[in-house]
Amino acid sequence: MPDLDKAIAFYSRLFDTAPAKVKPGYANFAIADPPLKLVLFEGREGATLNHLGVEVETADEVASAERRLHRAGLETTGVEDTICCYAEKTETWMADPDGARWEWYVKPGDVGQLHQTAVGRRSSCADDSAPATCCS
Repeated sequence: MPDLDKAIAFYSRLFDTAPAKVKPGYANFAIADPPLKLVLFEGREGATLNHLGVEVETADEVASAERRLHRAGLETTGVEDTICCYAEKTETWMADPDGARWEWYVKPGDVGQLHQTAVGRRSSCADDSAPATCCS
């Protein structure tokens, strides 16, 4: 994280939780819902992951998360039903300050063949960079 303060602000809004511990060059989140331990270090350049996901049980939970994220001032793709890789999903996407992409989604089913793009128009899955950009 080149800018730890920006990252702390983003993740505090994303998960509606303040960090459990902040030290020089370090932040530690202990998130209860969804259960997640997130540790950030300052000074590391750029995101090295393709994307991270929070899988929930229902499409209503995705829509609820979308509303909360919007109220928190985070830019998202909006909620969409998609078919991506080998899965049917209802999802929304956002990116952290360093460009690491997050997907909040429910996967109601699998499909029998690889889909490299999403059915929805705004999904981050719809980029053509590689099939792995949306696979969960």
